[in-house]
Amino acid sequence: MYKIVEKKILNPTVTEMKIEAPLVAAKAEPGQFIILRVDEEGERIPLTVAGYDRTAGWVKIIFQAVGSTTEKLAHLEAGEAIQDFAGPLGVPTELDGLSRVLIVGGGVGCAIALPIAEKLHEMGAAVTSVIGFRSRELVILEDEFRAASDELFVMTDDGSYGREGNVCVPITELFDSGEKFDKVITIGPLVMMKFVVAAVRPSGTPCDVSMNPIMIDGTGMCGGCRLTLVKDGKRVTKFACVDGPDFNGYEVDFDEAISRSNMYRDFERKKHEQTCNLFGKGAK
Repeated sequence: MYKIVEKKILNPTVTEMKIEAPLVAAKAEPGQFIILRVDEEGERIPLTVAGYDRTAGWVKIIFQAVGSTTEKLAHLEAGEAIQDFAGPLGVPTELDGLSRVLIVGGGVGCAIALPIAEKLHEMGAAVTSVIGFRSRELVILEDEFRAASDELFVMTDDGSYGREGNVCVPITELFDSGEKFDKVITIGPLVMMKFVVAAVRPSGTPCDVSMNPIMIDGTGMCGGCRLTLVKDGKRVTKFACVDGPDFNGYEVDFDEAISRSNMYRDFERKKHEQTCNLFGKGAK
C-alpha cells in the first residue's frame, strides 16, 4: 500500500496528491508516468509524474476527476493509502543541450509541463511558458510556472483571467516578433496540441508533444496505447508507454489519436456519474 502524505485541491475538478513511494521517487524524471490502482478491485490508470522529492521519498500526482477511478481517488484523504503505484514508466523528456525553450501547457496538462519547466530552469535554460485554461476558476499552478519561467503568458478562453484567447495567440506573436527557440514542448488536450504544432510548424522549430492515450499495462504488451506516426510518407506504429510519451509533434497522426481517445468517452462519463452517485454527489 502507498500512503497519501498530502492532498491539495487545485480547482473544482483537479486534485494534487503526494504519494509515499521512495523507490519510484528515487528514479523518477520529468515526462515519465506511473500506473496506479486505488484498491484491489480497481482499474489501472496512468498518471504523469508531476513532481518528486528523492530525500522525502514522495511522488506528486495531479489529476482531474473525469472517470470512475479518478473520482474514487479524489475522495481519499491524507493518511489513507492506495493499492498500487508502479513506475517510473516511459522515456524521460529529453532536455540536454537546450538553452531556450517554449513550454505550452493546457488545462491539467500543465501538471505535466511544470516539472519540465522546473528542470530546464534548474539547468540554466531560458524558459518561456504559455499556459491556457477555459476560465479563471480552472487556473492551476500559476505561481509555480512563474517561478520556473523567464516569461509567462496566462490565457483563458473567456478572458476572465490573464489574456483572452487560446495558447496559439502568444505563440504566433512570439514567432512573428522574431523570437527563436531550440524546441517547443507542448502538453495538453489533443486538439490543443494539434493546433500548437500547426502554429509552430512555419518556423521549423522542433516541437515535441506528450501523448497519454489509453494505457493498461504500461509495458507495451497490451497495445492499447498505440499511436501512428507518419515518417517520410510511411505510417509507423509506436507505443506511448514504452516509446514515449514524448513524440515529434510533426509526425503524430492527431486525427487518428483524437478519434481513438473518444472511443470510451460515453462509457467513462457513465461510470463517473455512477461513482458520483455512490459518494452522494449526484451525476455531473
